[in-house]
Amino acid sequence: MKDNLSSQIVLTHVGQNLYQPVDVFAQSQITRLELIPTQICQDVPQCVSLVANRIADLIKNKQAKKQKAVLCFSLGRTMRDIFDALVKKHKQGLSFQNVVVFIAYEYFPLKSNANGCLAQLKDVFVNHVDILPENVHALDGFCPQDKVLSHCENYERQIEEVGGIDFLLLGIGAKGNIAMNEPGTTFGTRTRLVLLDNNSQQEAKYLFDNSEQVPAAALTMGIDTILHAKEIVLVAFGEHKNDSIHQAIESPYTTTYPASVLQMHNKAEVIIDVNAANTLTRIQYPWIVTSCEWNNQLTRRAVVWLCQKTGKPILKLTNKDYNDNGLSELVTLYGSAYNCNIAIFNDLQHTITGWPGGKPNADDSNRPERATPYPKKVLIFSPHPDDDVISMGGTFSRLIKQGHDVHVAYETSGCIAVCDDEVVRFMDFMKGYKQLFLEQDSIIDQKYADYMQFFQSEKVGDQDTREILDIKALIRRGEATAACRYMGLPTDHIHFLNLPFYETGTIKKGPLTQTDVEIVKKILQDVKPDQIFAAGDLADPHGTHRVCLDAVLAALDELKSSSAWDEWLKNCRIWMYRGAWMEWEIDLIEMAVPLSPEELRFKRNTILKHQSQMESAPFMGNDERLFWQRAEDRNHATAELYSQLGLAEYEAIEAFVQYHIL
Repeated sequence: MKDNLSSQIVLTHVGQNLYQPVDVFAQSQITRLELIPTQICQDVPQCVSLVANRIADLIKNKQAKKQKAVLCFSLGRTMRDIFDALVKKHKQGLSFQNVVVFIAYEYFPLKSNANGCLAQLKDVFVNHVDILPENVHALDGFCPQDKVLSHCENYERQIEEVGGIDFLLLGIGAKGNIAMNEPGTTFGTRTRLVLLDNNSQQEAKYLFDNSEQVPAAALTMGIDTILHAKEIVLVAFGEHKNDSIHQAIESPYTTTYPASVLQMHNKAEVIIDVNAANTLTRIQYPWIVTSCEWNNQLTRRAVVWLCQKTGKPILKLTNKDYNDNGLSELVTLYGSAYNCNIAIFNDLQHTITGWPGGKPNADDSNRPERATPYPKKVLIFSPHPDDDVISMGGTFSRLIKQGHDVHVAYETSGCIAVCDDEVVRFMDFMKGYKQLFLEQDSIIDQKYADYMQFFQSEKVGDQDTREILDIKALIRRGEATAACRYMGLPTDHIHFLNLPFYETGTIKKGPLTQTDVEIVKKILQDVKPDQIFAAGDLADPHGTHRVCLDAVLAALDELKSSSAWDEWLKNCRIWMYRGAWMEWEIDLIEMAVPLSPEELRFKRNTILKHQSQMESAPFMGNDERLFWQRAEDRNHATAELYSQLGLAEYEAIEAFVQYHIL
């Protein structure tokens, strides 16, 4: 089973010269706007190998000199692959007996050993190598409050006693956090107690069983402590990190963005994959720093950028606009601004279709979807029971109305995103129903009493019983069914997969397994779709969307490799949607489905069928808007951008990108 195919999705072609320049001159040219030395790797495994080799070489050099190698680690999901690589090197003969480890931060106060950074480091690294226990130093999440100051001072002394940190490995938070130094941290800070803001608490959820268990504070190395390390490497993987990386590397250093302070260190380096580098100038706008390998996608991005910079629609751009803004290569390539304008205008025009399943009996040579077969069998994969309507509710409805045989598969139950009040509300209904229609004794009264007692005695950190989780799943199933019924989808076309990786009852999910993939393979083989829609929200902060996409891609990969690779799969088109967390950039959009005001209102009403996900939903994130508001704002923004470029003016647009089976 290939369990991480989503990491191989490269939506933007990036010329190798932009991340692996041929010489020092080319390197200085493309990186001239970057204020920290930055190495961009083609993929995550290459990044991991680079960092692990760097650490291994340091350890070996110190061993040769009979010295200790003093390392400091941040923790988090980004680091796990690096720790796995170091453990592998140990199994291949690398000894860690001369290694001293410090941990950059610890949550405070901890209520359980299982959730701390030290426990995490032991689980993924320390327990698998021969490092001496006395050489592992961590901040104490159980330290009495009146001892915190002296404890932090002692931690600084321990670092000094071993001669300082030789190599410090950092991740980066959504707001530029390094360790737990949040926006506003002054550069002179040392190890101390800090209160966590909402962003840091959201990012810590995966370590704890539920959001209420995340501590309100942390003990962390300060900025000054970090800057005293002899070598610093900051790593980041994935497109959800690209805005943070851009701010840290290309904006002037400031206390409002702590990672930018690494610009002051004479041996700091950033190592990232191409996806995390997407918003760096050399990747996003390469024409500003070098000559380009022009293709249709890059040309589209450049022309859209030029329109936004000049405030003009595409067809009003002139040769002077191109020449004055570093795009004279396009004028030369196309012969004139007029020719380039027409090419990109038509290219964007051809993405727009009111027939997402293909228009029957029509010339489809310039349409994103095929005219045949018609009607199509369509399978929509939805990670949670509401992602389908939030992200593509208008398109979903349009497919049904245009006569296609539409099926929807809800990959997870969504049970942990239902608050306790919803269970009580539904049990109140059941009690009332029993009093009206059931004369005999009923189990409902007893269950109601049991659940009320559980909720009233529930403490922070307590997990819901399996029975309560099942009721929460039933609530979400009912809402999804109501939304589908509202759109006119037959109930026998609604499929609840309940993938096992999700069913842990906690925020922390299990790994994707072959069992999950087999469930997805079965629905694919049962429906044999001509068209698949799947969530491409790789920036999903909770990770469920990515795992669900991996399940679909792994299932397709296994079917492709088996005897099941028949005509339906060969001819199946796969479209990825976004909308729950972000929208597709316009240079990536391959199908744009416009919505009228009435259709957008219909979509809103469909989303509102998911009552448990309104104001009381546990995982609204940092965005205060409700999900229907987020969806409408994104759909409006996409339509507005098309309009500003001189294309037709629509109320809203849902956008899609095609996935090609690897």
